[in-house]
Amino acid sequence: MNWRLRRASADDAALLSLVAGATFLEAFAGVLDGADIVAHVARNSSADAFARYIGEGAVATLAEAKQGAAPLGYTLLTAPDLPVEPRAGDVELKRIYALAPTHGQGLGPALMAQAVSDARAAGHHRLLLGVYGGNVRAHRFYTKQGLSVIGERRFLVGATWHDDLVFARDL
Repeated sequence: MNWRLRRASADDAALLSLVAGATFLEAFAGVLDGADIVAHVARNSSADAFARYIGEGAVATLAEAKQGAAPLGYTLLTAPDLPVEPRAGDVELKRIYALAPTHGQGLGPALMAQAVSDARAAGHHRLLLGVYGGNVRAHRFYTKQGLSVIGERRFLVGATWHDDLVFARDL
């Protein structure tokens, strides 16, 4: 294990933004339009956006390299913003990403375990997340982590609408 996890603060917004842009590009280059990727990242993954999320009570976890502390992945837990019937105690795992070189090293499961732990510690009872409908690899990962599909949504990336699946897991 060449990485460690830690709670991110608003002071880490630039690190979160950097890894968010890189991982979104890795995940969707060749799938989504390049201009849409740039617009989406600029709007939703800027340092200001992360500082605002954290300032509004979101919980972020940063994965970083043990050597040099470069950002490698992250999670972001927020109030739910998904088109499903809300329940008391819901929380949304708005983001969970890890850079491709870390895939297969246990970072994804570690990030998920930390998100579940943080959600439980905050008194939440159900974890929700939306994921691109065509991302079969992510679907397999989420299913393996105990989540199941409970709905669908349309999601705007840049100027293009995409179909997403909504997953949930009781905590």
